[in-house]
Amino acid sequence: MKSNAAKITERAIARLKLKQLRLLIAVGAHRNLRNAAREMNISQPAATMILKELELDFEVTLFERTNRGVSPTVYGDTLIRHAKLILAQLAHAAQELDDLGEGRRGRVVVGTLLAASSHLLPRAIEALLEIRPDVSIKVVEGTNEVLMPALRAGEIDLVVGRLPTYRHRDDLVQDKLFDETIHAIVRPGHPLANKQTLTFEDLKPYPWIIPPLETTLRRQLDHFFVVQGQYEPPMAIESISYLTNRALTQSRDFIGIVPAHVAVEDISNGTLARLNWDVPFGNNPIGVSYRKEGRLSPASLALLEVLRTISSAL
Repeated sequence: MKSNAAKITERAIARLKLKQLRLLIAVGAHRNLRNAAREMNISQPAATMILKELELDFEVTLFERTNRGVSPTVYGDTLIRHAKLILAQLAHAAQELDDLGEGRRGRVVVGTLLAASSHLLPRAIEALLEIRPDVSIKVVEGTNEVLMPALRAGEIDLVVGRLPTYRHRDDLVQDKLFDETIHAIVRPGHPLANKQTLTFEDLKPYPWIIPPLETTLRRQLDHFFVVQGQYEPPMAIESISYLTNRALTQSRDFIGIVPAHVAVEDISNGTLARLNWDVPFGNNPIGVSYRKEGRLSPASLALLEVLRTISSAL
């Protein structure tokens, strides 16, 4: 005797259309059936009928009416998430076929955080191109708050960088590559640059460049400031762009905090200087995240192996 899940699967295979999935995603995004129907270029009654068919096929209620429109139920949220994955995988398949037609061997979309963007990922890409010279690579930079939802939705294959301490773990595999330390950096002519021993009291009078609120490093920094008597910098610029941070640090007396290997070349060639202050936070693992469900493409698997090999050397 077939299980209910098996029966639903059979119905979905026989009847499910991509237009239904697109409408489902649109309604979830707009929280409004009329606007979703307009986006799909169909009438509202037609959109209502499509949703009813989905609910009958899956035997669940997907949306609830509210004063402001509609809101996905827990079943709706689940089906929307899987619908996004299905459409993303189709887009990847189309892109991969196009890449093959253009003579490229495979495609990988990798998200990167600051901790991986300047050193680890470039080296990994160089190594990947040595073994797969025709691979197509797309790099997307951002924070975990942006990259992890894109990873879950199938828009990104891998995310490389600082692993989240407590969020974004459901449905994802997180492989630790190595432990990172944080350095405080300044311009070579900064008043603190050549001092041999520093305490946080020495740093207090100076402006800071700090990570965005949604980052793990920022949360750790804020906690440290609170412990230091509710300290607030005289000036603070919030930025995740290393190029911007480096330029600002070189031009004024800012103190920046960065993962150690991100600034290693600038420190070694004298572009920046490392303060003789042991940063008491931020020693978190650097790693790679990918979805538990589904298989990585051959190109993504190759990049994953290259990342592991390079990280062991680091």
